Amino acid sequence: MLKLIWLVPVLPLVGVVINGIFGRWTRERAHILGVGTTGLSFLIAFGIFLQAAGGATLNWDVYTWIPVGEFTASVGFLVDPLSAVMMLVVTFVGFLIHVYSVGYMHGDPGYARFFTYLNLFMTSMLILVLANNYLLMFLGWEGVGLCSYLLIGFWYQKKSASDAGKKAFVVNRIGDAGFLLGLFLIWETFGSLSYAEIFPRAEAIRTVLERDSVFGFSLVTWITLLLFVGAIGKSAQLPLYVWLPDAMEGPTPVSALIHAATMVTAGVYMVARSNLLFSLAPFSMGVVAWVGALTAVFAATIALVQTDIKRVVAYSTISQLGYMFLGCGVGAYAGGVFHLATHAFFKALLFLGCGSVIHGLSGEQDARKMGGLRREMPITAVTFFLAALANAGIFPLAGFWSKDQILHAAIASGHVWLWALGAAGAFGTAFYMFRLYFLIFEGPSRMDKHVAHHVHESPKLMAVPLMILGFFTVVAGLFGYSVEHSPYYRFVEPVFRVAGEAAGQHEPSELLMAIVSVAIAAAGIALAYLMYLGRPGMADRLADRFRGLYTLLLNKYWVDEWYNAVFVDFGKKLCRGLWSVDSRGVDGVVNGTGALTVLMSRISAAFDFRFVDGLVNAIADLIQGGSQIFRRTQTGVIQNYLLAMAMGVFVIVCLFFF
Repeated sequence: MLKLIWLVPVLPLVGVVINGIFGRWTRERAHILGVGTTGLSFLIAFGIFLQAAGGATLNWDVYTWIPVGEFTASVGFLVDPLSAVMMLVVTFVGFLIHVYSVGYMHGDPGYARFFTYLNLFMTSMLILVLANNYLLMFLGWEGVGLCSYLLIGFWYQKKSASDAGKKAFVVNRIGDAGFLLGLFLIWETFGSLSYAEIFPRAEAIRTVLERDSVFGFSLVTWITLLLFVGAIGKSAQLPLYVWLPDAMEGPTPVSALIHAATMVTAGVYMVARSNLLFSLAPFSMGVVAWVGALTAVFAATIALVQTDIKRVVAYSTISQLGYMFLGCGVGAYAGGVFHLATHAFFKALLFLGCGSVIHGLSGEQDARKMGGLRREMPITAVTFFLAALANAGIFPLAGFWSKDQILHAAIASGHVWLWALGAAGAFGTAFYMFRLYFLIFEGPSRMDKHVAHHVHESPKLMAVPLMILGFFTVVAGLFGYSVEHSPYYRFVEPVFRVAGEAAGQHEPSELLMAIVSVAIAAAGIALAYLMYLGRPGMADRLADRFRGLYTLLLNKYWVDEWYNAVFVDFGKKLCRGLWSVDSRGVDGVVNGTGALTVLMSRISAAFDFRFVDGLVNAIADLIQGGSQIFRRTQTGVIQNYLLAMAMGVFVIVCLFFF
């Protein structure tokens, strides 16, 4: 069955092709292919996963993709414990999101287009995680970037949605440039981009890789840092996290797919896949850990005061991704990937729960205009409550096991400050998740009367995926309950054996650390209860008392505004200045050099304005003028067409006989 691995990414691609070409006719039936192909992909993936769990592996070069001189790249698939776990998570969670989308997107004019893009997202992510070489991974990497642009801006009629799609695309190009440079350096160093050739050779040429190069950093440090730049962009870490909160402009199932099963997890997977290279670069691992820890706390502080329910969950994703990188950075790669897997269940549940609330409240997303929904939407409330507990790290739900193992690995490896940042982020996570739960589902209703009159629980197509995800949110963590003995860690051990888990300089009791973690989370929940249910109005009084800090967090530290001023507005002004440069405002005309500068500026401006712009405008005018002439022949009046046909027949007859 392992040789059927190619069907896992190809089946969703079938849905892309058919719905993409015939979407005008499939319309409201587009989900049949969209959901069906994803479901079949999951079934095959599950069968392959069972074989991999039994010890089977596969490294299969299907065909040579690019043979250019000494450079060759193949389309090939890899089945090992890491790719098997990722494949199962992507297909299972992706399938549930597809099913949910049938109910959520019902009646949307772009229904067929939506499932086309959603299937393409699945195909791209599966190529990324199943590739057996970095170049094919990069193809999937760019594919998920394209799909995020298409799906975030799906409702392109809204300027905010189209702007968010473009923002995601541009910011990710920055990270992808670093990733691509890393691939160039890997090829130059190893002469290959295949995992099977790179990783075994890494230890053999260790002295070369660890030799100082540019700026005193070793070659392997540069490789891993450049790869991590790509991960920072794709997985929304500091400072390239700014695209992910705006991704909320897309339909809610898109948010769930991006945050839980596809795009943002790609960076974590890539770092985990490259663990042999990162283990040779301690400096890079430190960068990964610190970026992850700082991002976890930074995003959590912003989420404390946001009022858009989807945006709160978005910042939660950024924070949880920080924990995954913290785990990888301290050597607990298996722990980081385990948190990725458990996070997929409860984060998909949180987003789909938000979608259920938005659906039931006719599009409302402001938590301040909700309250008391538990009575009207019991299924959504219970499943959201479970997801909030898991995200907060409460025993024995999924998030507890994976997050606790990361924090334990941090302190066991001697990184006390990293543990402290992680603990602070855990407190913030518990607080903002239950602040959100209490504002939505508990307390008095703050809904508009018209909205309250139409509140309803979601239909079965949306409710059933919530219940399934709720079940796995409860039990998934039990597969990795212990680093030494649990089925998950035994399964992935061969992939991370050389890198190892966090080696302990200090080995505190796991039980003690677990108690501390739960106590921190419980304190966050208790504070949220006190501020939003126990003492109504306390939150508003604190916001007034600490108005400066509250404004800072509410405006997200003004990072977006700063980026816009420095990179967007300044760039526009610079380009306009370069285009319109002339002799005015140029100083230094007193000597030969100043006069030459002015002369060159005048020549440059004249050449740009007269020749470059003139040529471009001339081409446009030629096309427009020609169109104006030819459009006269397409009047839409049938009599004119009949007359033209008759005249043509007359001319042909005359030429034939005379």
